[in-house]
Amino acid sequence: MAKRRASGEGEVSLFPFLSILACLIGALVLMIVVLVIAQVGKAEGRSPEEIRRAQDYIKLKKEIEDRKELDVILKEKIAVLEKLQKELEEKQQQFVKLRKLLSTSKDIQEANLKISQQMQKELDDLLLEIEGMKKQQAESKKEIALLMAELKKREVPPDKKIPPVVVQPSGSGMTEGTKVYFVEANGSGLKILGAWGEDYRLSATAAVVVADVAYNHFLTEVAKDPKSLVLFLIRDDGQGAFNNGAGRAENDYKVRIGKLPIPGRGVLDLAMFEKFRGKITPPPAAPPPAPAAPKPPAAK
Repeated sequence: MAKRRASGEGEVSLFPFLSILACLIGALVLMIVVLVIAQVGKAEGRSPEEIRRAQDYIKLKKEIEDRKELDVILKEKIAVLEKLQKELEEKQQQFVKLRKLLSTSKDIQEANLKISQQMQKELDDLLLEIEGMKKQQAESKKEIALLMAELKKREVPPDKKIPPVVVQPSGSGMTEGTKVYFVEANGSGLKILGAWGEDYRLSATAAVVVADVAYNHFLTEVAKDPKSLVLFLIRDDGQGAFNNGAGRAENDYKVRIGKLPIPGRGVLDLAMFEKFRGKITPPPAAPPPAPAAPKPPAAK
């Protein structure tokens, strides 16, 4: 009978190595799961609240476009109605003139029956035309009333305003000590946002940008701090305004500028930049006009 070999002599235990290997595999799996979840969150890019706001914005934008179309149709109908009313007044004046002429020109009627019959025919035609205009006017008023009712139905409720546009820092954020000043660029011009406590609007034409005292004061004060940044918030129709405003700041004042496209028409929310926003002194007020020189006394 074979003897049993004594345990523990000459054997190598692999248990510690396998335990370490299992722990390492578990840690790697956990890191992979965390990275995948982070990438998925990054790919989605928006929170449910932002998605809901975007959906509300799209819906409100469609309602506003529909309302604009109704406004155009309504204005056309009102223009047609005004034209009809004007023509009706003219026809009524012609009717009064012809009737007066018929009633006061008995001698002419007796002398020239043909002219009288022609005038009577014109009078009858005018009466028919006036009657048709009255019917058309009534139909136009009815159609306008229906359009007004539809327009009222499509009005955007006060509690469903266009959601604000939250402006977020891009990239790695702002460096320490940076002072940011905001200028909104849109189709109607430029707007300096609260640089001295209140907003300031100006036209974005080249002549105004060069000559505007407040805008040049703003750029002069910002240029004094090399760490300052003027961030232009560009609406969909604001590229031309940005070109003129930013060109003046960068070329003539050597101010560091940035740009950020802004979708939609919502109110700008700059809360995320609050700790970086800079302030300057208000622009000087325009000097009062000089008093008029006293007139010399009249010679006696």
